[in-house]
Amino acid sequence: MAANAVVLILGAGPRVGACVAERFANNGYKVAVASRSGSDSGKGYLSLKADFSKPDSIPALFDAVKTEFQTAPSVVVYNAATLTRPPVEDSALSVPAESVASDLNVNTISPYVAAQQAVNGWETLPKETKKTFIYTGNFLNVVIPPVPVFLNLGIGKSASAFWIGLADATYSSRGYRFFFADERQESGGSKAMGLDGPAHGDFYAQLATHEGNIPWQATFVKDKGYVQFK
Repeated sequence: MAANAVVLILGAGPRVGACVAERFANNGYKVAVASRSGSDSGKGYLSLKADFSKPDSIPALFDAVKTEFQTAPSVVVYNAATLTRPPVEDSALSVPAESVASDLNVNTISPYVAAQQAVNGWETLPKETKKTFIYTGNFLNVVIPPVPVFLNLGIGKSASAFWIGLADATYSSRGYRFFFADERQESGGSKAMGLDGPAHGDFYAQLATHEGNIPWQATFVKDKGYVQFK
């Protein structure tokens, strides 16, 4: 880790976001967290208020980090997500188009803008600094369960998986890594609502080191790290 390294966590919820922040802080990073409430955790982090449904608000978060720490974040974690329940329970296509668009902003467009901002900042950092973008994904980019409530979430995760994979393939030669992180059960099944916060913290800290030859589709299991699933 470079001296005075900074991590920016976009979407600092009580499970994954909080645990990732704590792990990076313990590893010596300066930590900035952005959430809807913008509340101060009392742990010495830079706490920012964010509306992830508005992609044009994302650059200001990076500006605030650079102003506070006098450097761009070398690690950016996007952990925000949302969905809209179908008004007709068994009909995925009953979700209004405006809700699809709004949720797509949170799940895909805002992280895309964050990745653009990350790259802009990385170009100002020393060459030897590890530069990493991590998106908290799930299994919906590879599995389509017949569950209408997953419509907007699945659209967003699938779209984001594509640009993250493409970004990793085209920027890795510069030392920039992009990961779609997906915690799984040991069987390879989805963790669903059983996500383990500390496991994310451990794995994300490993991804930030660029060690282990882990691909962009970074499926992992608690206490095992990266595990390749078919």
